[in-house]
Amino acid sequence: MSVLELPEGFEPHFRKSGFTDPWEPLYSRVLEDRVQIGLFLGEAHCNSRGFAHGGLITTLADNAMGLSCIQKMRSEGREPKGLVTISLSTDFLGTGRIGQWLVVDTDHVKSGRSVAFARAMVRADGAAIAQASATFKVPE
Repeated sequence: MSVLELPEGFEPHFRKSGFTDPWEPLYSRVLEDRVQIGLFLGEAHCNSRGFAHGGLITTLADNAMGLSCIQKMRSEGREPKGLVTISLSTDFLGTGRIGQWLVVDTDHVKSGRSVAFARAMVRADGAAIAQASATFKVPE
């Protein structure tokens, strides 16, 4: 996949942040029940060996899972004011390398009145490189 070939439905990420600015361009795809976040891995995303940095993977997973919980709640007719991460776990399964398309896809969301739970897979060119799970506090 080349830099010019974004997967179908991905557009420049709708949420900008000073924290993620160094990783731009980020892309996202908003689906009815979740938000996927992706990017083409470059030097700014990798360690000195050319592997995707664990901090990047964890941060993008946290972001995608939180946005997916909000998207899921909206599909249920709720309008949360935002979420606060209270627990986050990432297990690394493989490596992503410079030039690969990395995507975080939340594959499970369960939302309650005061907490939400999510699980995500992180893939580089289709191969699983990490899995993540999180618990979020839903502000009242």
